[in-house]
Amino acid sequence: MSSPDVGHPSSTAADSGRRTMVLDSAMVTFARFGYRKTSMEEVARAARISRPGLYFLFSSKEALFRAAVAQALDRDIAAVEDVLADTGRPLLKRLVDAFDQWAGRYIGPLASDVAVVIEDNPGLLGEIIEAPRRRFEELITDAIAIRSGREAAPPVARTMISASIGLKHQVASREDYLERLEVAVDLLLR
Repeated sequence: MSSPDVGHPSSTAADSGRRTMVLDSAMVTFARFGYRKTSMEEVARAARISRPGLYFLFSSKEALFRAAVAQALDRDIAAVEDVLADTGRPLLKRLVDAFDQWAGRYIGPLASDVAVVIEDNPGLLGEIIEAPRRRFEELITDAIAIRSGREAAPPVARTMISASIGLKHQVASREDYLERLEVAVDLLLR
């Protein structure tokens, strides 16, 4: 006699995996065409799902966009947390890697489209983008505080974040961003 729950966990995992894949496809599609020009039909095609199936998962294009951005930012924050938790590595390297996970990977021809579609739609996203930004600043501040003290850390963290934002708009490649960011972080840690 089999338990009624035997198949359930794997179907839940499959559903979760399917949802993740749909959100990844949606993010790529939104980045490619922009929010306004992206249709649910295009996302469904990219995700290899029927349009009714897509609407079953997400009630509207706005709900889909918000979920896709939330998933991307959650991944970025998780990657930043992992990088900064590796205290066996020098702080400079951990900070540069954290900024790379947060911003560097969005520099370059295709990758920058993801950042643009997020930045161009603050009204749709609101707290979805604000909470991860605050969390990123907290993580950077906490990492710096261990070395520089709690009082000195916040202005240094904010200055690093400002330097990162400025560099994102000045460089053409991720490599240039990382090279210049490492110099900035090194100077700010002194």
